[in-house]
Amino acid sequence: MNQRIYWSQIAERIALPVLRHLSARTLRCNMPVETTGNAAELRKSALLEALGRLLAGLAPWLELEEPATLPLASLAREAIDAITDPGSPDFGNFTEGGQPVVDTAFLAQGLLRAPKVLWGPLENRVKRNVLAALRASRVIRPYPCNWLLFSGMVETALYAFGAPDWDRMRIDYALRQHEQWYKGGGIYGDGAAFHADYYNSFVIQPMLIDIIRHVGGEEDWKALEPAIWTRAKRHAAILERLISPEGTYPPIGRSLSYRFGAMQGLAQMALLHALPEPLEPAQVREALSAVIRRSIEAPGTFDAEGWLRIGFCGHQPEVGESYINTGSLYLCSVGMLPLGLPATDPFWTAPALPWTSVRAWSGAPLPADHCIQT
Repeated sequence: MNQRIYWSQIAERIALPVLRHLSARTLRCNMPVETTGNAAELRKSALLEALGRLLAGLAPWLELEEPATLPLASLAREAIDAITDPGSPDFGNFTEGGQPVVDTAFLAQGLLRAPKVLWGPLENRVKRNVLAALRASRVIRPYPCNWLLFSGMVETALYAFGAPDWDRMRIDYALRQHEQWYKGGGIYGDGAAFHADYYNSFVIQPMLIDIIRHVGGEEDWKALEPAIWTRAKRHAAILERLISPEGTYPPIGRSLSYRFGAMQGLAQMALLHALPEPLEPAQVREALSAVIRRSIEAPGTFDAEGWLRIGFCGHQPEVGESYINTGSLYLCSVGMLPLGLPATDPFWTAPALPWTSVRAWSGAPLPADHCIQT
């Protein structure tokens, strides 16, 4: 099967339960909240988690306005209305506890990744509700780690959508602290400490890129932009080398139930035509396709109603930390960002190429790998 068609079928399968129920304002009643944590507490944020994370990955595809995506885009706009309308039974939690700042940021990231489709057509009433929801999340003080980028992403969306009260300090603090936390070799600390996990890909590198793409023209942050891009490219190269010939990658660190969302850093560089040399789009397509297929086709990944279930490969509830619930799992969608490239793009049309580990373990010529000094 054509790989782009396969990816689009998987994306639609993942998205439809969330978008259909939320657009009908029945998500709260129908979405299960599987968790090993406090279900009553996690249920408060599960709806916003599901939509924010889903749209962060789906947005570039929707932005293409292809015939296949038009119904999904319509559902997505209705879902945005439902989650931000204070009178909706599915009104999201934007203020209570710490979690809402995380998923308000993912929602903001999704809007920024598809402004023509997910922001522009919204009624003024809905736009006002969205901006109010973004502002409401400011009551949450982020932890001194990757969470600073959630506050920064919210403010970046306010900036991009013309809100006069966007807060320069929240963006500045997020960018400059991560500059202080950079460890070298294309890897940031998650806070002051290094963490051996995939949070450089789940959050840090992609949000740094999306923030700087929108605010980099501001004089305060122009000097930071080149290094952010250089590091993101190196990080993408590392991710590509982690994908084994079998389409697996090491199950290291927390939040493994985000599945192939762990490859967001690589997927984003492919989407933005910013892959580092010597990576070719076709080898990245093959590598990501292998990971997605290996993950999504594992028995038990979906329940009988089509909802994602907790697991790294199939249904493994014990891998879910206490903060993980059904809504959390939709961050897997960010591993499919290249769907935002049209069918005519070389990412999809170029003949298949083996990715680095395939070449390495088959004895084929293998380019040397190099660290970066930036």
